[in-house]
Amino acid sequence: MPNEVHQNSRKLQAKGAFISASELAEDYLEHVTDRPVAATEAALDALIQFDTPLPETSNPPSSTIKLLHKIGSPATTATAGGRFFGLVVGGTLPAALGARVLASSWDQVVLNDATSPIGVKLEQVAARWLLDILRLPKQASVGFTTGASIANFTCLAAARHRLLASAGWDVKQKGLNGAPKLRVIVSEEIHITVLKALGLLGFGLDNTTKVPCDQNGAIDLAALPEIDSKTLVIAQAGNVNSGAHDPIAEIANKTADVGAWLHVDGAFGLWAAASPRTQDQLSGYEAADSWVVDGHKWLNTPYDCGIAICKHPTAIHAPMATQAPFLKERDIAAPKDMVPEFSRSARGVEVWAALHSLGRKGVAELIDRCCDNALAFADGLQALGFTILNDVKLNQVVATLHGEEHLSVQIAEHVQKSGIAWFGPTAWKGHQAIRISVSSWITSKEDVQKTLVAIGKAVKSLKGNP
Repeated sequence: MPNEVHQNSRKLQAKGAFISASELAEDYLEHVTDRPVAATEAALDALIQFDTPLPETSNPPSSTIKLLHKIGSPATTATAGGRFFGLVVGGTLPAALGARVLASSWDQVVLNDATSPIGVKLEQVAARWLLDILRLPKQASVGFTTGASIANFTCLAAARHRLLASAGWDVKQKGLNGAPKLRVIVSEEIHITVLKALGLLGFGLDNTTKVPCDQNGAIDLAALPEIDSKTLVIAQAGNVNSGAHDPIAEIANKTADVGAWLHVDGAFGLWAAASPRTQDQLSGYEAADSWVVDGHKWLNTPYDCGIAICKHPTAIHAPMATQAPFLKERDIAAPKDMVPEFSRSARGVEVWAALHSLGRKGVAELIDRCCDNALAFADGLQALGFTILNDVKLNQVVATLHGEEHLSVQIAEHVQKSGIAWFGPTAWKGHQAIRISVSSWITSKEDVQKTLVAIGKAVKSLKGNP
């Protein structure tokens, strides 16, 4: 009888917490488009209410959830709304959000298909769909990570293993002391997280050659140094400022000829392959050896979700595989043996849900709509006296106020404080500028116009013409 009472109490507590969370989450999402995008000073000041001693006694789960909503929700940045343009991240699709809630209830440990049959199955299906919609080789491995940082780490570890193995060196057994020297060639516009991954893998930044780029941020092919079989080349699909793609096809021809490894950091830009309208910008990208893309960027899954894709699954498996006697191994490599994380959640469930809900046409429409909104931003900014510094072919807009680019930081701050929208300043080709990234499924034409009005007001105010 006592055990039955305990079970009933547990069920009631779980149900109460879930109902509270569901109702409060609904309330948050219902009003997120109406509230300031940046947290107000009052909301930030209220966070001090969390600075309490650890409670001595238990609290009802529902009261804990209500406290989180009361103090925490106002202090969020409204990335789930339609006017957050500061990072290249989308909102969360309804199906992907629902999938996260359900998957959190499942609380799966996606080590292999023994610990989570559903987690592994949906990862396998999502992987197949991803390779299809991104037009990548069917035999490629797909691993789900926390984000592009770890996804790049995963693919670059595979590159290191394969290049050194080709030179007669087993890096997993022997380490790097005495290993043949590898060269790394990157764009001068390479993302900082890729450099971080290279450092963690022991490549050494002194061994990294940065290649000059053209005015739109793509590698200047004529400046590419000589490549040999001990070379790792890292290209970009989607410059984080301009959206530009490197000439991947031409680079791939050079790496394939000598047995070098070509990796493509396509955290957001690789999604351009999913739309007939933008896929020609990525000509030849499928000839690379590995690719990275984020689900939480243009696919609009919940944060965080990175994806490591490799044409050579054995090169990924070699550095990532673990052996544990309590885990049952199958013919298909377990998820734990294809990414660094051993303990990992069911991120593939959210990717599956996003792709299932959108379908092929829906993903393409999402990409196209964001590109259309970026073009609308470019036109509107020009009308306000801005100069557009990049070739707006994707979802990125870099703009500077003609003759007064020193106001860029203040313009961004002014709009953030207004609560209308959120974007940041940037430096681009020697100019101070603002950068707008359009990645959310929920961003509308009205959101674009509201943001442009806020920018116009900021410019007038800063010029002393309120």
